[in-house]
Amino acid sequence: MLELSAATLVGKGLHREVHVHPDDDSKCVKVVVLRGEEETRREQAYYRFLQRRNIDWISLPQFYDNEETNMGPGAVFDLIRDDDGQVSKTLEFYLDNLSSTPELVESISQALLSLKLDLLEQNIITMTLKPKNMVLQLRNDGMRCLIIDNIGNSDIVPISSYVRFFCRKKIERKWGKFKQSLKRDDRQQQIEVICNRI
Repeated sequence: MLELSAATLVGKGLHREVHVHPDDDSKCVKVVVLRGEEETRREQAYYRFLQRRNIDWISLPQFYDNEETNMGPGAVFDLIRDDDGQVSKTLEFYLDNLSSTPELVESISQALLSLKLDLLEQNIITMTLKPKNMVLQLRNDGMRCLIIDNIGNSDIVPISSYVRFFCRKKIERKWGKFKQSLKRDDRQQQIEVICNRI
């Protein structure tokens, strides 16, 4: 059984906590802490669907399986780290600090555009796209954006998971809503620049 504690905690959402895997610091463990079982089941079902399709794990951390922990069942994923070994920070973190790092506008724009193109190319469906559910991985060859939460298709009849035309329509619609949510953010004018490029 994996022992999780405050020392292994790296992130916390409304329903789940994320911990560094005690036996492998290249992986993390997601555990439900407040009524997140349904979300977890949906997410894992979709990840297994993507595994059967043998996608390239460019824009998502890979899902491995579940392990027992002292906090209940834990889902094991890749832990996204920058090339210097630090856990990658969320897009929300970088947007909050854009005024002090305006030089990152171009890199963030390129990373987001690459993410969008990969979602379209590989037919990967997300729920609501939110900056807190995306990380920017700092690499020696540039910046990469990955979605770390809110993956899956909640449609009762998930035709868009199987038909490319409907999948692309859904992805474009979700992306449009994501851009609109960013544009409503009046923290920095640089966000408007990013939105215009993605």
